[in-house]
Amino acid sequence: MSGPVRIIAVRHGQSEANLAYERARERPLVYERGDQEVTLTDLGRRQAAAVGQVLAALPEAEAPEVVWCSPYLRARDTWAHAQRAWGVTTTLPLTVDKRLRDREMGALAPFNSAAVAERFPEEAARFVSEGEYSFRPPGGESFGDVVVRLRAFVGDLRATASGRRVLIVAHDAVVLLLRHVLAGKPDAELPSVHRYAPIRNASVSTWHVVDGRMEVLSFNDVTHLA
Repeated sequence: MSGPVRIIAVRHGQSEANLAYERARERPLVYERGDQEVTLTDLGRRQAAAVGQVLAALPEAEAPEVVWCSPYLRARDTWAHAQRAWGVTTTLPLTVDKRLRDREMGALAPFNSAAVAERFPEEAARFVSEGEYSFRPPGGESFGDVVVRLRAFVGDLRATASGRRVLIVAHDAVVLLLRHVLAGKPDAELPSVHRYAPIRNASVSTWHVVDGRMEVLSFNDVTHLA
């Protein structure tokens, strides 16, 4: 079979934006910093280090050989802290791929759901009408749009990382939808992936080739953060 023999996908550690949204809870929030600027909190850095310890504990035959990362700072910083904690003695080949970026929310990007309902009630109503997985914000992406770019990414990965063990460091939407893409599910079944959400910060999800197919070994695992 062509393609990676193992894929480990990690969501970035807690980011400054994650913390701001958590603190806002149900209150409207306008978060002005863009995706390119947001980095990790102190907790996020500790979480990333815990991921590195997970990687260090893997047998040599299961440890990643190559790394693909989102271009966003919070993902790249997660890999930097994880790599340092892992203590790997050789530098792993790193590819930053824009197809691993977080779902783009377009005009709604600065606003939490309470702020959207307050300022853009027509978009909030459209979200309810169309459903979470079909809704495309103005200038943004639906989950289906993210699936399209992830399918292209996985297709290229089959050629460029054939026979190798791959680490992906990205975002909640990417990890969640990778499960859909790697399973080869039709888009009509896309909403069913909701049962695996939410993807936790610094969670580790692992797939391995079994009888020519990528099978899930663990998903959204955060036991290393206990």
